[in-house]
Amino acid sequence: MTHELHFDDVHSAGEAKRAVREALGVALATSAYGISFGALAVAAGLDVWQACVLSLVMFTGGSQFAFVGIVGAGGLAAAPAAIASAALLGVRNVAYGIRMSPVIGPGFWRRAAAAQFTIDESTAVSLAQSGHRARTLGFWVTGIGIYVGWNISTLAGALLGDVLGDPRAYGLDAAAAAAFLALLWPRLRARQPIAVGVAAAVVATILTPVLMPGLPVIVAALVAIVVGWTNWLGAPDRGVSGEGEPDDVAEREGLP
Repeated sequence: MTHELHFDDVHSAGEAKRAVREALGVALATSAYGISFGALAVAAGLDVWQACVLSLVMFTGGSQFAFVGIVGAGGLAAAPAAIASAALLGVRNVAYGIRMSPVIGPGFWRRAAAAQFTIDESTAVSLAQSGHRARTLGFWVTGIGIYVGWNISTLAGALLGDVLGDPRAYGLDAAAAAAFLALLWPRLRARQPIAVGVAAAVVATILTPVLMPGLPVIVAALVAIVVGWTNWLGAPDRGVSGEGEPDDVAEREGLP
C-alpha cells in the first residue's frame, strides 16, 4: 500500500512538472504574437496606451486583431462593427469557461480571476493533462504566463511600430490573417468544418467590396453558424485518422 502511494505521488509530481513545462512553452510562443498586435494597433491609429489597455482588459488576441483591423480599414465609423466582430470571436471563451469550471473549483474570487485567463491555450494545456493537479497547474501557468507576456510584447510592438512606421514594410500587416488561419487550420479535419469555413469565406469575399469594413465578418459568422448548426452535410465524419476529436480537448492552436 505504501509503495502504491509513493508511486502515485511520484507520478503526480512528474505530470505536474510536465504540465508546467508545456504551459511555459505555450506561453512563450503565444506571447510573441503581441508584438504584431501592438504594431498593427498603432498603425490603425491607436495610441500606445490604447493598444496596451486593449491587451490588459480584452485579452483575447483574435478579438483584438479583429478590432484593430476593422478600425484601421474603416476608421472611427467602423467602431460598432469592430466591437460586434470582436464580441463574436470572444463568445467561444464562454464555452471554455463552462468546460473549465470543474478544474477551477468553487469560490467567487477564484472564478472571477480565472475568467480573465480562460483562453484557447490555457484550456487546451489544462485539458491535455490527466490529473486534476496537473490540469489546474496547466491552466493557471498558461493563462498567467500568456497574460504577462502578451502585455509586455504588446507594449514592445506598439513602441516599435511607432518608431519604425508602417508595419506593412515588415510584413506585419499579414499577421492578423496568419493568426486567424492558424486558429482555423487545425479544425479542418472533417467535411463539416470545411463546409463551414468555405461558406463563410465565400460570403465574406463577395461582401467585402460592397459593405462597410467589419460587416462582412459579421455576416460570414452568421452564415457559419447556420451551416454548422443545420449540419447540411449530414452526420459529421470522423476525419482522416478515423477517430473523432476527444470531447474534452479544446483547440490546441491559435491566439488567446
